[in-house]
Amino acid sequence: MAVALHPLPAKVQGVRPPRQFTYPFCYEPHPLCISAADEVRRYLNQHPEWHDELQQGKMFGILIASPITPLRGEGCQKETAFLAAFSGTLDGKTRHEYFVPPVFDLMAPGCYFQEEEAAISGINRQIDELQTGLHPSPLHAQMEAELAAYKLFMQQSKEKRDALRKNSPLPSSPKGEEFLIKESQHQKAELRRLKQKWQKRILADEAPLRERKALIEQLQRERHQRSIALQQWLFHQFVFLNALGETQTLTELFSPATPPSGAGECCAPKLLQAAYKEGLQPLCMAEFWVGASPADEVRHDGHFYPACNSKCRPILRHMLRGLDVEPNPLLADREESLSRLHIIYNDDGMAVVSKPAGMLSVPGKDDQPNVQEAMREHFPSATGPLIVHRLDMDTSGLMLIALTEEKYHELQDLFLRRRIHKVYHALLEHEMPVGQEGDICLPLRPDFNDRPRQLVDKEHGKPAQTHYRVLENRDGHAHVELRPITGRTHQLRVHCAHSLGLDNPIVGDRLYGKPAERLMLHAYSITIEDKSFTSPNYEL
Repeated sequence: MAVALHPLPAKVQGVRPPRQFTYPFCYEPHPLCISAADEVRRYLNQHPEWHDELQQGKMFGILIASPITPLRGEGCQKETAFLAAFSGTLDGKTRHEYFVPPVFDLMAPGCYFQEEEAAISGINRQIDELQTGLHPSPLHAQMEAELAAYKLFMQQSKEKRDALRKNSPLPSSPKGEEFLIKESQHQKAELRRLKQKWQKRILADEAPLRERKALIEQLQRERHQRSIALQQWLFHQFVFLNALGETQTLTELFSPATPPSGAGECCAPKLLQAAYKEGLQPLCMAEFWVGASPADEVRHDGHFYPACNSKCRPILRHMLRGLDVEPNPLLADREESLSRLHIIYNDDGMAVVSKPAGMLSVPGKDDQPNVQEAMREHFPSATGPLIVHRLDMDTSGLMLIALTEEKYHELQDLFLRRRIHKVYHALLEHEMPVGQEGDICLPLRPDFNDRPRQLVDKEHGKPAQTHYRVLENRDGHAHVELRPITGRTHQLRVHCAHSLGLDNPIVGDRLYGKPAERLMLHAYSITIEDKSFTSPNYEL
């Protein structure tokens, strides 16, 4: 086969593949994928020359597949096997025989992209060379010195005239005053003539400089035009198949928006493209991280991660057409979710509800159950905006609901003045010393390329502070109390998982740790000045 199809280990040969293909944006890795990932890691360990690069962190992927029709001939693979992929490049290359090829090979010898990129780089060098000679005329300094000297002379002359007007009767006569006025006018005119003389000299002296600047601007326009044209050409070279044999380019998939940089170079599109081209039936898929976490985001060695949203969602939406894909597990049964939403307190102004994990706080893109609509139905006469603050969809626990406009603004003001205090409980992946406590201060901002993930960004992030305390260890997990001082999106999840925080993800965190049945994070209590509410009958 043109693509390396690897046998699965003997220990999983009898394991049946899933009935439906993986929903790539939220999944539990199938045992076949876990076993295949172990095989990829074993292969990577055989290449010490990649060690340093892998230590810096890279995403890999595997796809379990089987031939759509029986294969004939010596050496043909008849059983379920797997394909492997890496994101971007590995060892500066886009191709390695163990892994599937790129959807489009930017680094292929003689590729138009390489030639045009080299031409654009040549333009950059020309611009750099021209800019090194952009020195203003030395006459500017001479002009400033002479003008400064003449202005000083004018100031001294003015002081003398002022003294004459004050101390001598002569200037008060018409003839004397006229003389002083003409002297002032003459000096001002002389300053203008002096400026014009110097400007004329500088204009002539800087003629070569202007020519150089005009050439730079021309080259910059050419560079911009060629870069845009090359980008559009590149978008049209990435042509993606789906299970129905249909094709679409990056331009078509992201229209009317511009595809983000690196779109199509992630593992999932590479794997599906290779499977379709080789006549294989995709059965399940997973992506996993190898190496250290980047400084700004949370990735853990060996953990499996969903496909990214900004680069992969439009591509995979097309590529999965024709496959029987499992439903989005986040779209829980509406009635079941609503039945687990409990009101634990209400008066004329507000209510306190206990939200189940898996329910949105406010309406989303899909028709999913959410707290806002449920409360609107339960309190039809409520006049307030209802939702005062939010919990992540995966987080369970207490939320405040405003039933009047006045109460909404009152609660918002209390939040701003930090007069409302929340306590969360969480189970973390690993044990920690009981009684350990401290503060985590890591500024956060959205990952614009992969929402809703958040990044640690010390330059552009908003301040985020969390106090933590380890309550106990249970079945190999630390049970911790988390008190958010600020209220940033995913603050507790990132502060627990990031290497500069606790470096210990919350159990079930599909974005920053390992997926599980649920995220083990619960909004345990909330205190509003003299009122305190605790979540009833909860268990992590």
